[in-house]
Amino acid sequence: MNNLDLADRLSAARNGGPKLSTGGMADAVASACDAYAIQRRVVEAVGPIGAFKTGRRPDQDQIMAPIFRKDTRSSPAIFTRTEIDRIGIELEVGFVIDRPLPDASDADFERRARDRVSAVAALEIVDTRLSDIEMAPPLLRLADNQLNGGLVVGSPRRDWQDMDLTMVNASLSLGSQTVLDGRADVPGGDAFATFCALARMIGSHCGGLKPGQVVITGSLNGMPFIERGTPVRGWIDGLGDVAADFPT
Repeated sequence: MNNLDLADRLSAARNGGPKLSTGGMADAVASACDAYAIQRRVVEAVGPIGAFKTGRRPDQDQIMAPIFRKDTRSSPAIFTRTEIDRIGIELEVGFVIDRPLPDASDADFERRARDRVSAVAALEIVDTRLSDIEMAPPLLRLADNQLNGGLVVGSPRRDWQDMDLTMVNASLSLGSQTVLDGRADVPGGDAFATFCALARMIGSHCGGLKPGQVVITGSLNGMPFIERGTPVRGWIDGLGDVAADFPT
């Protein structure tokens, strides 16, 4: 299967078509460049971007993936069965782009960008167009927009600049189960540094970063999956509440 065929099948799956079997697809995406080319083709087919997800680890290259505008919602949000199939939940620190960002190559980019974004608590809803994500190789997951299904955004905070976003107090409840309650390390070491690293990386990929879009920076709680009907309630100290429901 070539990249164009894979992109077209991922696009069709987003529009109600069958999921892609991961069997025999270990080498379907040869590189990150191929994965990003597939992302761009899917965006051309499905529609405009409301957000980007990114993440970085000391031992891995930073990754990025678009989140569609139709799947990006303000808290409290509802997702129907036809919109989300599998339901994974990640509580994350995010940033809303309030004004055009300075040139990413500017030596003073971080200082100048800091006052052009608001910080926000966000819930990423994980879903997939793949039949078996546990067996899917990392590059295939990346081509599938890093398994994004949706995004719920809390109330933005403009005066966040004095907050320590390397570690936060946070809570996340999935129905009666509390999966996070207390201090949590922010993935990549610092949420705003991760945002800035994406800004330097993204260029014009899927249209680049624009005012009104949101960037989320990595899960504070892993990636637990829930059954439909489970209420999701998150909180990050200083950034407030965020909520999502998945009616049966």
